[in-house]
Amino acid sequence: MLKLGIIEVGESDYMSPMILVEVAGKEPRPCIDYRKLNGIIRTEYFPLPNIEERVEKVSAAKFITVFDLSKGYWQIPLSKTAQRYAAFCTSFGTYRPLRMSFGLKNAPYFFSKLMAELLNGLEDFVVPYLDDIAIFSDTWESHIKHMETVLQRIKRAKLTIKPSKCKFAQQNVKFLGHIVGQGFRTSSEIKVQAVLEFPTPRTKTQIRAFLGIAGYYQKYINLFSVIAAPLTDALKGRAKKGEIKWTTECENAFRELKGKLIDKPVLYAPNFEREFIVQTDASNAGMGAVLTQLTEQGEEHPIVYLSKKFSEVEKRYCTTEKECASIVFAIKRLHYYLDGNSFLVMTDHNPLVWLNRNVSSNPD
Repeated sequence: MLKLGIIEVGESDYMSPMILVEVAGKEPRPCIDYRKLNGIIRTEYFPLPNIEERVEKVSAAKFITVFDLSKGYWQIPLSKTAQRYAAFCTSFGTYRPLRMSFGLKNAPYFFSKLMAELLNGLEDFVVPYLDDIAIFSDTWESHIKHMETVLQRIKRAKLTIKPSKCKFAQQNVKFLGHIVGQGFRTSSEIKVQAVLEFPTPRTKTQIRAFLGIAGYYQKYINLFSVIAAPLTDALKGRAKKGEIKWTTECENAFRELKGKLIDKPVLYAPNFEREFIVQTDASNAGMGAVLTQLTEQGEEHPIVYLSKKFSEVEKRYCTTEKECASIVFAIKRLHYYLDGNSFLVMTDHNPLVWLNRNVSSNPD
């Protein structure tokens, strides 16, 4: 960091300890523990990027380029005041950062704000996520122009990219844990492997960790919430930590979720010029829906899967009410696709056809 001009030797009335963080396959990285500054520095907020929206947007393209900014946060200089606050100490001296450090609570805010301002007006063909920039186009000619536009802006901002981590004009690329391109997307093998190798949970904390990893791909799995119901039920109770009773139902749910990802599910990009199909279903445990479309060859392709576990009140609904609730749930959650477009609702519960013929004054 000294050689790169990221830090300099210096004193400050604010000090934080430096720690080394283990990184798989690499040397330990320095990270600063800035928790003591939480009551001093004001917290800034930036809208959390919608990963699902970004992945879906890029997946429809025929040509994709991914830029990776070199050393990310270190490209942003710090003011004199910020340098004073961000100083840190080690066993061999104290230092002041000249560039934004990893660990500062407002670092993601300032970096995301920088990227939003840098790429403002290019939303039709550029998607940023922190230091990753995805450029997507439908034709080769437009892709060359789009890359040139983005590179010119990066140059004007005096930022640098790391060529070894960039992918140029690819048909399929790995982006935010997904393999995207050519109108479809699937889960990244590296992240799926982490799910498959996850040990059997014995505590509530471990269950949450597993559901967090597997839940990243829940839109690839039909009835995810229903399958995971025994695991989420095991989290009930006031105690947030502690051991749980691992039942046969929990084991079956744990194995089934892993098995669903082994099948390498594929989702397709939506075509807003074609009719959407919303298929819904409900069981005693929960409800689910899948948004699909038919191709010119008559093949049905899934676009996204949705699911929700029933609450204790919803579990007392009759069968018709549960099936109807699944339709309402699906249309509300999928309104980004359905608003302004024609769509077909498919259900296996025939009594619901009365909805087309009956107009009731009952608000329920």
